[in-house]
Order: sequence, then structure tokens, then C-alpha cells
Amino acid sequence: MAQVSLDLIVTLIKVLLLLGILLGLGAYLTWFERKLAGHIQARMGPKLVGPFGLLQPLADGIKLLTKESLIPRGADRPVYYLAVVLSLTPALLLFSVIPFGPGFNLFGYEVKPVISDVNIALIFIFAMGSLAVYGTIFSGWASNSKYAFIGSLRKSAVMIAYEVILGFSVLGVVLLAGTLSTVGIVEAQIKSGVWYILYQPVAFLLYLFCMLAESGRVPFDIQEAEAELVTGYNVEYGGMRFGVFPLAEWYLNVMALSALAVILFFGGWSGPNIFGPLSPYLWFLIKTFSLVFFVLWLHWTLPRFQARDITEIAWKVLLPLALANVVLTAVVLYIL
Repeated sequence: MAQVSLDLIVTLIKVLLLLGILLGLGAYLTWFERKLAGHIQARMGPKLVGPFGLLQPLADGIKLLTKESLIPRGADRPVYYLAVVLSLTPALLLFSVIPFGPGFNLFGYEVKPVISDVNIALIFIFAMGSLAVYGTIFSGWASNSKYAFIGSLRKSAVMIAYEVILGFSVLGVVLLAGTLSTVGIVEAQIKSGVWYILYQPVAFLLYLFCMLAESGRVPFDIQEAEAELVTGYNVEYGGMRFGVFPLAEWYLNVMALSALAVILFFGGWSGPNIFGPLSPYLWFLIKTFSLVFFVLWLHWTLPRFQARDITEIAWKVLLPLALANVVLTAVVLYIL
């Protein structure tokens, strides 16, 4: 009984700590992206609120919290609010099965830097990713606005298409590791001494396309086609309810999918022991935020695709490639 109580307390501490870190990082990634976009476009970015504009996310948060938020006439209120929950909650739950490093002992208690180490972690991740589609659909439908509804349909079509490809793109890694556990996949790469990016380069490229599409990043950000949809499915939301959608989609999803890419293709926390006992955790963060930087850099570099082009690329090009990669991996493993 005492062990169970201790496990519950440790899990609760990990949940609260992770929530605080994620929401803080999500807020300050907005500052980092503005600074990055400013340098790319030869301007300063945030610089007035606090030193180097570091207090800009706090000012944005205060503005969103104090701004009047109107509900459209004829909106379905329960579904209107539920859409916000279904947008944020799955993005946060993705991190519950992300291991940030190996376990360590603290006062004789083994602490695992993962909230839940389950043997079906990848299935759980795909389930949470699928739930995010409901947040998009519900927000457009419940707003009682044609523009929001059209935007939600366009975005949902992209999410569904690339969710299928995402599932097939990681099957090659699952076949190599022989497990659906995120911890097990990292340990399999450490044991073999080879990161799976070397065995599955095509799968990684497919995953990268899917990551950009799932998080609504350029060149797949058709939900932000301002000339056509006036910001798309969340146009009828205001205040903090409006701010939740980009926080979940642009930042939390990008961090979660980047961390998952590190686990699947880049050996997780493996790396040279140059930082002492902190090496595994620092390597994981360095790899993850390198991918986050890459996604933000692409956002301010590439043009936007049309909706028709995005879905055609998904179903006619990327899906056959993903299937071929899975079949080829299975054949090679069978022969070897």
C-alpha cells in the first residue's frame, strides 16, 4: 500500500512538472519564433516588452485573458467549448508516453522520466492524434459560420490523410525494434548501436511531411489561408479560447512529434557522454529542439501549398511510398 501511494505521488509530481514546463515552453516558443522570423526577414522581432522582448509572451497571455470573448449567435455552446478541450488535451496527453531519458535513483527510489511506460505507447500516440481531428471539426461546425466550417473541413481532410501515412511510416521502425513501447524502441537502438534513421531514411522523410501537416506548419498550413478563410476553423473564437488552438497545434504538437521523431529515428537519449550524468537528458533535448528549430525555420522559408495539392500528394505519392517501405522492410527482415 505504501509503495502504491508513493508511486501515485511521484506520478502526480511528474504530471504537474511536465504541465508547467510544456505550457511555459509553448508560450516562449512564440517569442523564439518571432525572433527567428525577424532575423530571417531582416527585422528585430519582439524587443519592447522586457529585455530582448522576453516578457512579450506574458503580455500576450494577459491580453488574451482580459480580452472580451464573444460567442457567435446560433453557436452550439457545449460543442463550441468542447472543441477547445479536444484541441489542447490530446496534444498534452502525447507527452505522457514520451521518455526524456533513462531512469535514475533518487533517495533509493527509481524514477523514470516518463509518466507512463506502456507497451502500446505508439498506439496511444496515434489515438490521441486522431482525437485532435474532432477539435478541428467541432470548432468549425459549432461556430455557426460557413468560413469556419469550410476551414475545419479543409484542415480535417489534411489531418486524416497524413494520420494514415504517419501510421505506416513508423511501422518499419516497429518491425526493426520489435516493440510498440517508446522506451523499448530507444533501448533497441542503443543495444544495436545504430540509429534507425540509417535503416529508415524514407520513413523519416515521410514522418517529417506528416509532422508538418499534423501541426499545420508550412507548407501545409491551409488553415491559415487568410485571403480565403480569415484564419480558418477558429475564426469565431476570441480571447484565450482563440489562443489555445495555435498553442496546441503549432507548438505542443510540434514539440511532441519532434520528441517522437527523436525516439523513433535518432536513438532517443543516446549520445556521447560529454555532459557527465546529465548527458542522456541533454542529448534528448538537443535533438528534439533541433527538429523544432528546423520546423520553425521551414515555416518562414517555404510557400504554402493549395489544399488540393496537399491531399493529392498524400494519397497518390506518400501513401504508396509508405506502404512500399513497410513491405520492403518486412522482406529484408525475413531474409536476414
